[in-house]
Amino acid sequence: MFKFLHQSSDNDAALADGRVYVQLADLIQLQHQARGFSFLPKQPVRSLLTCLHASRLRGRGLNFEELRHYRHGDDIRTMDWKVTNRTRKPHVRVYTEERERNVMLFIDQRINMLFGSEHKMKSVVAAEAAALIAWRVIASGDRVGAVIFNDDEVLSIKPGRTTANVMHILATIVSFNHKLRAGIQANPHQIVEAYKAVSRNLAHDALVISIGDGTGWTSTVTERVRKMARHNDMIAMCIVDAAEQQLPELYQFLVSDGVMQLEISGDKNDLRKKFQQQYQQEFGLMQQELKKFAIPVVAIDTVVPVQQQILQALGQPLKNSAARGTNR
Repeated sequence: MFKFLHQSSDNDAALADGRVYVQLADLIQLQHQARGFSFLPKQPVRSLLTCLHASRLRGRGLNFEELRHYRHGDDIRTMDWKVTNRTRKPHVRVYTEERERNVMLFIDQRINMLFGSEHKMKSVVAAEAAALIAWRVIASGDRVGAVIFNDDEVLSIKPGRTTANVMHILATIVSFNHKLRAGIQANPHQIVEAYKAVSRNLAHDALVISIGDGTGWTSTVTERVRKMARHNDMIAMCIVDAAEQQLPELYQFLVSDGVMQLEISGDKNDLRKKFQQQYQQEFGLMQQELKKFAIPVVAIDTVVPVQQQILQALGQPLKNSAARGTNR
């Protein structure tokens, strides 16, 4: 039997299954695995962020420190020409690097994320990726905030660099995750509202990390991302499931939404071709649009441990023995 949406008739049993619904204790435990990668400008050679197609991370922004007389060796680009013209003496503006940078997580917990064909739901994988990143960010001395959304709500959490702020983010993710149920009406416009919320919480030189599957991506979303990317960095973590990308080559299998089930034959070429085309239209659009702005896209599947995949994309890959230890 092949189940797309695995949902127990016993809600308590389903909520206790960490593969179906994320558990706060598991997200807290990920703090010990949040190492070996970073989102600082200096990246490991193997990191996706060092490749030609990736945007160069800006790093922390600059704060204005003081205005002083020009000294031999000062960069002429720091000259304040208005003050220089007014005083008839050359002046430069002095900046210091901000000690902290804002990192905003964009976390999709809509009904489209309640999907899993083998190991875990996409919604669970997205929550785990968010937890690993949040723990890593505050360990690096930066601030982390979040915009978490489902089909009914969009909730914003301001950036902070405390454990309490991370716990607030994780608890909110769990709350949204546990509200997912079969039969929820999908809201394709919610992703636009969520990106509006991100924009309201950004100034400049921040890093936005999107964690979702791209469902509902439209030209309106593309325009929002384009404006955001002008003054901020962005990384997209696209949560994917193999069964969405290509129909399994099975004679027959069952598809269930937790209430109804349908038997489908996967050995028909026409059906398989249409299925793949539909995936490219709906989920491939996000990746195509992000490439226009040189925004890195990290594909995260629902089978391999999330930490291992992030390390392979952004840091130093785990050795086989260590990777096995991260499996649940």
